[in-house]
Amino acid sequence: MNIETITEQALKLEPALWAYVAEILLESLDYEEDFVVSEAWQQEIKKRCDEIDADPSILIDGESLMVELKQRYI
Repeated sequence: MNIETITEQALKLEPALWAYVAEILLESLDYEEDFVVSEAWQQEIKKRCDEIDADPSILIDGESLMVELKQRYI
């Protein structure tokens, strides 16, 4: 399978699964952090990731969010 096919298939996933694949790929990179993240932010990041992992339905794609915001505020 080539990179174009993999990318095409990945982009067809529902947003929660797409985010999960992206997270796995990013975590697999061996890189050094460019900046130091405080312990408090690390805990907040972990909490938010755990919430998403527990209930991926809480994610909203950008287009849907913009429609909702326009309806609410415009």
